[in-house]
Amino acid sequence: MEYEIRGTVMPSVEVRLQTGETIYTESGGMSWMSDGISMDTNMKGGLLSGLKRMVSGESLFLTDYTCDAASAFIVFTPEVPGKIIPLELKEGETVILQREAFMCAESTVTMEMHIQKKLGAMFFGGEGIFMQKLTGPGLAFCEIDGEVVEYNLQEGQVLKVDPGHVAMFDPTVDFDIATVPGIKNMFLAGEGIFLATLRGPGRLWLQTMPISNLAQRIIPFLPKSRD
Repeated sequence: MEYEIRGTVMPSVEVRLQTGETIYTESGGMSWMSDGISMDTNMKGGLLSGLKRMVSGESLFLTDYTCDAASAFIVFTPEVPGKIIPLELKEGETVILQREAFMCAESTVTMEMHIQKKLGAMFFGGEGIFMQKLTGPGLAFCEIDGEVVEYNLQEGQVLKVDPGHVAMFDPTVDFDIATVPGIKNMFLAGEGIFLATLRGPGRLWLQTMPISNLAQRIIPFLPKSRD
């Protein structure tokens, strides 16, 4: 399985398949494809797994795309302006994602619901109680809002982040929520009351333009309804 990412602000990823290779995505996730690929929409893992996917921001049904020809290609595009991140996951390697960040993956990759373990992260972490978890082996693709900045945190190294900017991280990274110190800072600094505290070791991917921030900037310019 080979791939090529094209574009900048609104990129696409073209995945080239050989005979028998399969890639899956959520229902409606495919943009275009060549001849020689068969589709199979199913509730991968059964009803319980499907319901867990819905809770984590994905669809109840997933669609498998399998190459029936000598070779074929299929293209996926993100839902909002941003970046496509390829992940070459090893056997048992796991990455935690924000809700709706999953784009597509090789059939050997498992996509599951991830439950936040700390109360602060559950209720004030920007993503709620449920996130997504990908486990290898295999190739997977994720979509991140805006540009992406990656850090490799060392043991005990801490980064404090506006929760909406946290896109993806290794399971070894401790994710919690802390209040902004000082009453004036809470209500006058414009940064909100809570910050995500991420402690290494592990990789961390941050997004520069969360879709929620973009929506807030657009709302004042939308036409107002007339009574």
